[in-house]
Amino acid sequence: MKILSPLRDRDFALLWAGLTISLIGDGVYLVAIAWQAYDLSNTPSALAVVGLAWSIGLVLFLLTGGVISDRFDRRRVMIGADLMRAAVLVLMGVLSLSGSLEIWHMVVLVFFYASGEAFFGPAFGALVPDVLEGEQLLQANALEQVIRQTSKRLIGPLIGGIVIALVGPGNAFLIDAGTFLVSATAITLMRTRSIGTRSEGSTVRSDMLDGWQYVRERRWLWVSFLVSSLTMLLFFGPAEVLLPYVVRNELGGGAGDFGLVLAADGAGSILASIAVGQRDLPRRYMTVLYACWATATLPLIGYGMASALWQLMILSAVFGALVTTGVIIFTTLQQTRVPPEMRGRIHSFDLFTSLGLAPLSFALTGPAAAAFGVNTTLIIAGILPALMTTTLFIWFRIDREEVPLPGTSGDAEHKLPQHIA
Repeated sequence: MKILSPLRDRDFALLWAGLTISLIGDGVYLVAIAWQAYDLSNTPSALAVVGLAWSIGLVLFLLTGGVISDRFDRRRVMIGADLMRAAVLVLMGVLSLSGSLEIWHMVVLVFFYASGEAFFGPAFGALVPDVLEGEQLLQANALEQVIRQTSKRLIGPLIGGIVIALVGPGNAFLIDAGTFLVSATAITLMRTRSIGTRSEGSTVRSDMLDGWQYVRERRWLWVSFLVSSLTMLLFFGPAEVLLPYVVRNELGGGAGDFGLVLAADGAGSILASIAVGQRDLPRRYMTVLYACWATATLPLIGYGMASALWQLMILSAVFGALVTTGVIIFTTLQQTRVPPEMRGRIHSFDLFTSLGLAPLSFALTGPAAAAFGVNTTLIIAGILPALMTTTLFIWFRIDREEVPLPGTSGDAEHKLPQHIA
């Protein structure tokens, strides 16, 4: 299969293997953190506070993580981030197994967990184009989404549901800690050295401002970041907090049932990733990208109206397919249209703008659910982002940004505009 071609590269195969194992652990973590929070306090506000701590930790360190990824060996940044998250999960698991864990413990530990994630994400996004080149990047991004969704949304949640049902969430946290150690070992074995270009006399602040100036001069980037930011504000908190609440309290499901809903998300993502990875980037890639973004949140309307678990599973699969298609396209655009010395910062801006308003989204979810009801909140969270994305696409004429990409077959026939080259 065309999508498997990047695995011929030894370093990418190591990176892929380590990421696969750690993502399985992340899938276990998704179920464990939700069930642990609801075990301690069976209200949406409990999980919302934990999610708020995660989003704050991520947002506070993302931009710094991007600069560090452009200044130092990206492999070492990723290894440090893996070891930090492993230590946090060991402590959380021990506290849970001893019966000492409280919500405030989870808030503090999840904050540090997210801090490690803030350094790993930009470094990973910048490292892949240093390992692979040209048209292989689309296949690599599609393959990453296959393993990300297979591991984090399919295998991991299924294992997590079983582990929690048998031995509780504490052991699930310890399993996730072990997967990060596997990831760190795989990255250590890689030979590729990935270090960005650092200007003499530059500071973290000046590097950050240079990256922001680069974004401001490119409409396709700043409008896309704006769409991501507003979409996450409107739908992220309700989706993360209220979906497990619906499964547990309105449909009478358990941890295994919630794992099945997440697994359906993963199944839809896997099918979409394989389909995209077998083809080249679509010629109207901006139109396809925004179409995916505009329709991806609509399944939340169904979450608010569902009366059976199978309905949530179907909606979750559709959601996963649309989101993953958009992620593959947008990641490939960043890797091909952004110069190597800027990749870490631009990827961190991507993550920052996607999650920058996530703390506010989590903070508003509890009061919104209390004021309007869980179902109505989910329906509103599904409709508003779709309308907003469509409006911005039309208003800023984003379809005009569809130019031939460097490293693709169309690049040989057309010269890139100066503001993109």
